[in-house]
Amino acid sequence: MLAKNSPFSLLALTLFFLIARLSEGAETLEADLDAFITLPDAYRIQPADLETMFDKGKWNRNPYFKWLTTDHSRAIFQRKKTQNLKVNLTLLEGSVPIEEAIVDFKDGTFVGVTISIFNRGDGGTIDNSDFQERFKLMGSHLGRQLEVRPKRRKAKPTIGLLTDGWIWISARGKAVLEHNHEAPDPTEFLRMRLARRDAEGAYEAATHARPGATAKLSDLPRRVKRNPNGDVFIEKIPMVDQGTKGYCVVASAQRVFEYYGISCDMHQLAQLAGSTPEGGTSGLAINEELGAIDHLFKTRFECLAMRNRSSLVELLDGKYVGDRIPDEDFFKMIYKNIEDGIPLLWALTVGQFEETPPLQEQTGGGHMRLIIGFNKKTNRIIFSDSWGAGHEFKTMDAGDALNATSGLFLLKPVLR
Repeated sequence: MLAKNSPFSLLALTLFFLIARLSEGAETLEADLDAFITLPDAYRIQPADLETMFDKGKWNRNPYFKWLTTDHSRAIFQRKKTQNLKVNLTLLEGSVPIEEAIVDFKDGTFVGVTISIFNRGDGGTIDNSDFQERFKLMGSHLGRQLEVRPKRRKAKPTIGLLTDGWIWISARGKAVLEHNHEAPDPTEFLRMRLARRDAEGAYEAATHARPGATAKLSDLPRRVKRNPNGDVFIEKIPMVDQGTKGYCVVASAQRVFEYYGISCDMHQLAQLAGSTPEGGTSGLAINEELGAIDHLFKTRFECLAMRNRSSLVELLDGKYVGDRIPDEDFFKMIYKNIEDGIPLLWALTVGQFEETPPLQEQTGGGHMRLIIGFNKKTNRIIFSDSWGAGHEFKTMDAGDALNATSGLFLLKPVLR
């Protein structure tokens, strides 16, 4: 035991009172998101309504949500716990706590909402009784809102159906309540989607009884836009925000999956690929993780190039034993896939070269982005980061992009 007047006890007391004062200064905000799951009123919500429904008060930025896109077509609400602010998110008049909610709009009107009721990356663990209670309450609510009995969908991992859950479809809309098929022992995630009846993409894919993309490869070239200035790029790739977790790989993969109309989020991908919030972006690790799960979603994963010292090479059987890839072939791979409407997963070391707009979020180290286009006139590569609004469209000198590259990967649906 420390002596009463020892410097250690005085230090302990000082820290105690400092923490107490900080705790007293912390503010707790409560946000009930029932408006997004109450029909038909949810369909009347417009992007501008969010600022009114969730006023930022004294805060410089809205503490409840942030826009993931500059056109305000997607917003994210996230549970927070910082030194001076705690934000709790709930449903059903505060009875069901949740981790995050992503709200989608199209042409200025509400399309749907994806809610992470629980995920291991943010929530840690959840006991069985809590899981069952949340699942029961949300299922009952969806039944009342859609005025239809649900259909059971059981997981069939051998054919790519990876979640257990229930599906509701009626004239009022469609919804899915699902979880990893091992739950509740253990529970990796519990996810809900609710959308308009005509919602496409991941909302539509979530209701299918068979896995795979809803988009057709033959339709993807139509999503490529060509500007008079020479920009050639893929439009409307869904945006996500990896947050503070080291989830840039699975966040990028989620964006590609959503673009193809495959229902899966980064929390589920992290569980399947064995990614952790502290995980890195080693090229070999990416190749192993994504290469092990592509078949589950009826997609094909391919490593196009991997850096081995000063050169990019082909990766064969997980080893740097393939041929060196000439610079011109590297760019040909980018040009061809973009023309086909296929975004590329791009692993690189950031902070080495200038980019437009200037880098702010991450100043250096390993990272994964999406290459979404190019401009041969200006010799620029067009890319996108999974960091939310303002990161949809960026450019870098093509030569610098080549030198920064640690890996280039392809992920696309099987032929259909």
